[in-house]
Amino acid sequence: MNILGLETSCDETAAAVVTDGRQVLSSVVSSQFDIHERFGGVVPELASREHLRAIVPVVEQALAQANVPIHAVAVTQGPGLIGSLLVGITFAKAYALAKKVPLIAVNHLEGHIHAVLLEHPETELPALALIVSGGHTHFYRCEPNFRYELLSRTRDDAAGEAYDKVGKLLGYKYPGGPTLDLLAPYGNPRAVKFTRSKMSGNSLDLSFSGIKTAVLRLTEARNMTAEIATRRALREPTLADYLATTPKATLDLIASFQYTVIDELLSRVRIFAEDLDLTNVIVSGGVACNVGLRAAARRLPYNIAFPTPQLSTDNAAMIAAAAYPRFLAGHLAALDLRPKANFSLTMA
Repeated sequence: MNILGLETSCDETAAAVVTDGRQVLSSVVSSQFDIHERFGGVVPELASREHLRAIVPVVEQALAQANVPIHAVAVTQGPGLIGSLLVGITFAKAYALAKKVPLIAVNHLEGHIHAVLLEHPETELPALALIVSGGHTHFYRCEPNFRYELLSRTRDDAAGEAYDKVGKLLGYKYPGGPTLDLLAPYGNPRAVKFTRSKMSGNSLDLSFSGIKTAVLRLTEARNMTAEIATRRALREPTLADYLATTPKATLDLIASFQYTVIDELLSRVRIFAEDLDLTNVIVSGGVACNVGLRAAARRLPYNIAFPTPQLSTDNAAMIAAAAYPRFLAGHLAALDLRPKANFSLTMA
């Protein structure tokens, strides 16, 4: 069963062909990094236009690399940017109609879960899933037959968004998250103590806007304007360039920021795993590439499964993998399929 998967939920145009939800025959991703870098974040209108430009060549490349007959087409229905989602869905519907193959709608978050199950088929359900990226920070209890229970989520910034905003604030190139992860080992993670958010309602929900604001206040109190300007002036900075322009106090600030964010995430992993008696834990999404998070998570007494970095960030192989069990269950979409910018996984 060869499924063509399409992913256009944000700023990556991706297509992949996966057999039986397990074997990746091709996976092509066209990044919009260079387009959005100068704005310090994703511009929805520009993202949509770039998807229109890239979707046909990306799909053609994925089909050529796989070189097999396609039996169904799967596409991300949401959540995501409405204009970006619309490009992928429109193409998928046209392909399904022209080739007379079934159409399967996939929730983007379910795709991230299947990015792990694709590479770690030994991971059994029920499991605890942490989906952590630039747009999402959610904890789910995952059970067989597409049953998902939302346990907690961020109330404001996603963890990856907080990383990128703090990186931009400190003068590092977009996206700032990977750079902070590289610099964190050079600082003292206990140097700065950030106040943890206390949430009303679900006390295990998260908030990352406070720590972002705390970093801003520290840059103001320490008069870091000149230091930040020096880093922003770097044209094509290397790690050595950043280390040369980042004083020890700033490295300590970065290390403490990373330590706090990771501890906020993993403290909830411990609570949910113990309360729900779960030993299998899935961690996926762009922030799953974070070296500090991976190292800290693997010290926990659970069966922790991460996808490879290529499948941690947005890709279409995870969409095709998630579509396979839905196809087997008869969960097919009609040609009037519409994008859902806010698509709850518990309702998928």
